[in-house]
Amino acid sequence: MRADMLTSILTELNGTSADIQASGVISTDGLMMASVLPAGLDEDRVGAMSAAMLSLGDRTAKELARGTLEQVLIKGALGYVLMTYAGEESVLTVMAKPNAKLGLIFLDVKRAAESIADLL
Repeated sequence: MRADMLTSILTELNGTSADIQASGVISTDGLMMASVLPAGLDEDRVGAMSAAMLSLGDRTAKELARGTLEQVLIKGALGYVLMTYAGEESVLTVMAKPNAKLGLIFLDVKRAAESIADLL
């Protein structure tokens, strides 16, 4: 039932912007809890990569005295990957198109992460 509610939040998030292509809620140890991913995208790979990048971001922020990590943003030629904490034990990962309006996506992702944190 909780997985259904997480999927509902992700579906709503994906529907807020045509620029959002995929999203997932991942435990900090890399296990996918819920996702709305396109066919051909491996849940296990997305989970493992998200957990690894967030862990590296945490360490970087601490080592370079940047405070508590808020998000990790990766920009590639084919789009963006945004990762942010959704509570203490989960991560919200969102994939967006290369021409995405990031300000709006940041706002939508923040709201979704808060809803997920409240649920978990």
